Amino acid sequence: MRMVDIIEKKRDGQELTKAEINFVITGYTKGTVPDYQMSALAMAIYFKDMTNQEITDLTMAMVESGEQIDLSAIHGIKVDKHSTGGVGDTTTLVLAPLVAAVGVPVAKMSGRGLGHTGGTIDKLEAIKGFNVEISNDEFIQLVNRDQVAVVGQSGDLAPADKKLYGLRDVTGTVDSIALIASSIMSKKIAAGADAIVLDVTTGDGAFMKNEKDAERLAKTMVQIGKLANRQTMAIISDMSQPLGLAIGNSLEVKEAIDALKGEGPADLMEMVYVLGSQMVVLAKQADTLEEARELLKEAIQSGAATTKFKEMIRNQGGDDSIVDRPENLPQAEFVIELPAKESGYISEMVADQLGIAAMLLGAGRRTKEDTIDYSVGLMLHKKVGDSVTAGEPLVTVYANSQAIDDVKTKIYENIFITKEKVAEPTLIHQIITE
Repeated sequence: MRMVDIIEKKRDGQELTKAEINFVITGYTKGTVPDYQMSALAMAIYFKDMTNQEITDLTMAMVESGEQIDLSAIHGIKVDKHSTGGVGDTTTLVLAPLVAAVGVPVAKMSGRGLGHTGGTIDKLEAIKGFNVEISNDEFIQLVNRDQVAVVGQSGDLAPADKKLYGLRDVTGTVDSIALIASSIMSKKIAAGADAIVLDVTTGDGAFMKNEKDAERLAKTMVQIGKLANRQTMAIISDMSQPLGLAIGNSLEVKEAIDALKGEGPADLMEMVYVLGSQMVVLAKQADTLEEARELLKEAIQSGAATTKFKEMIRNQGGDDSIVDRPENLPQAEFVIELPAKESGYISEMVADQLGIAAMLLGAGRRTKEDTIDYSVGLMLHKKVGDSVTAGEPLVTVYANSQAIDDVKTKIYENIFITKEKVAEPTLIHQIITE
């Protein structure tokens, strides 16, 4: 078998066999297939696409390129959740303890963030002492005993994807649905979950800017999951504006605590109930989504959700006092109010640009080597559709420097106010189970 023949076959729009895909991924992982040939194949895939079977075979080849986590020692149905990303996406911090509080084992492997704000792991590390580097044995033991643990993703998980991801980034092939779907699903399947709930975001703050692309990505990933014998479903959700009100690590932890007490922003609470209900049903802890939602609401109202969050923090070495005293989280030196410059209604909040404003403060990373400042970020006071009066607080900036003119400019340039009332965006666009 020769790599050049496989490249030509895909260039001509033909379907690759499982054996050919395995040859490519094995060779690329071992270094016998060079970057220039893998780049050529990635570009051919970008232009000619892949069938669902090809994408599934590519996904499984990447799964088998490295470590596969065996979670069989954990009792019950393990459900994983993955979001394709956004701004102010605090859902995992709420869902992990909340879903665990109703008896669903949550063995969560999460990543760090590169971009607007930190990933789930960065947000948890805003909690003093929280340790995401625990052994597989301890991870399994904690989930069996207390239903929840969150750890950093192993570097040995889907190494072929790690290599290919880096190559796509510099060869103009990032936007291939086939390559995006196989990248996400290879890591999810290798992480060992029995069932997978996907949150595919769409809008300015999402990777998929239009809903048509988001729908195809969601359906493709659901197909891959099912062909790989994992129960899989996807939600297409709105990311035209930030989810919730907080953008920044400590601020998002505080918002997650509020949500676990039932006091979170309305859109974040709804997202948590929608995703959480699907997780509870897939784990067979409820027969219907309505029953699952009631279980989640009861866990919040009874205090079981916050108790579980404290337990999770304590189990992993963190300071659980922050649940009752969020002021123990890292605090910014300066709190700067930005007032609205005119009266009217919020018509648009450009999510990715507001995320960049938070990154300029230090809440996210420009490069992998950057250090995150957990204390900084933005707190929104209004969302799309809300009325606002000139002089009223629009955004609060949490900063460790007063030299933030660039941040202020970016915020004002990306929040639009009109005289006419604007409808709130629809949060859940579609639910895809097939």
